[in-house]
Amino acid sequence: QVHLVESGGGSVQAGGSLRLSCAASEYDYRSGCMGWFRQLPGKERREGVATTDSDRSTSYRDSVEGRFTNSKDNADNTLVLQMNSLKPEDTAMYYCAARRGICSATLEESDYTYWGPGTQVAVSS
Repeated sequence: QVHLVESGGGSVQAGGSLRLSCAASEYDYRSGCMGWFRQLPGKERREGVATTDSDRSTSYRDSVEGRFTNSKDNADNTLVLQMNSLKPEDTAMYYCAARRGICSATLEESDYTYWGPGTQVAVSS
C-alpha cells in the first residue's frame, strides 16, 4: 500500500515562505503523478495547488503561479513544494496526493488515489 507523509507546515506571516515535503513509500515517482492539494478552512473539497507528472511537467493553480514551485528532491526521494510570497488566502490543510501509471498532471481531486494525512499552513496578515 502506498503511504504518503507530509511535513513542513506551520504558521507564517504574509510574504513569508514555507517548504513542504512529501515522502512516499511503496511508490515509484517515475511512473505516476504526484502533487499537492489544499482544503480551505470550513470547506470539504480539496483544490489542486501543483502537480507533476512522470516527465516532470508541472501544472500550477493560477493563484499560486510564480509563487510556488513543485519539484522532486532526488537526494532523499521526496516531493517538495516551495511556497514563497505567502498570502492569507493560502491558509489551508495541504495534502500530498499521488496516482500510479501513465497520467497527466491534473488539478482534479478525483483523479488521485493516494493521500497523505495533511499538514497545516496558516498565513497571517
